[in-house]
Amino acid sequence: MDDRLSAQIAFLSEADRLKSILRASRLHDDSRFENSAEHSWHVMLYAFVLAEHASAEVQIDRVLKMLLLHDLVEIDAGDNPIHGDVDEHAVAIAEAAAAERIFGLLPLDQASDFRALWDEFEAAQSPDAVFAKSIDRVQTPIANLANGGGTWRDYNVNLAQLETRVGSPIKRGAPGVWAWLRPRLAAFFARA
Repeated sequence: MDDRLSAQIAFLSEADRLKSILRASRLHDDSRFENSAEHSWHVMLYAFVLAEHASAEVQIDRVLKMLLLHDLVEIDAGDNPIHGDVDEHAVAIAEAAAAERIFGLLPLDQASDFRALWDEFEAAQSPDAVFAKSIDRVQTPIANLANGGGTWRDYNVNLAQLETRVGSPIKRGAPGVWAWLRPRLAAFFARA
């Protein structure tokens, strides 16, 4: 029992480091960059609030677990902005190694379960993972709309890029949310 609890506390202590990983995205009020722990919490809230826009077979409790765990790998691999110039293959390798190390701090049963959820999220094939991925893509565009363009200015993003990189996954998992968001994005870029 003591070894198990010690391993769980070690994992939780390591997870605290996510609070120090700054993302490229900014808060709605544009006052500062968001950290990855804040992002994880906020996308969980998005999923919980927007659950009615998921397909019927989605189990929101599993989606919340995926979103809680999905960015822990950034402790080792850092944040890689969706519009940044990154080597996707190298990022995937770094994130898989981070998942192995970080989830490996847990007792074997939890390590296996958490890693399986993370792998499922990354693969984005199950209904739960498809919805989780779609919600993960929703939060930052809404923040950018609120803060006057945020990372879109920094990365010279246009509407066509958003439709591909953000719109496709959102449409796949939450088409009604994309139908709401798309005209707002178009209006923003028409003014920009």
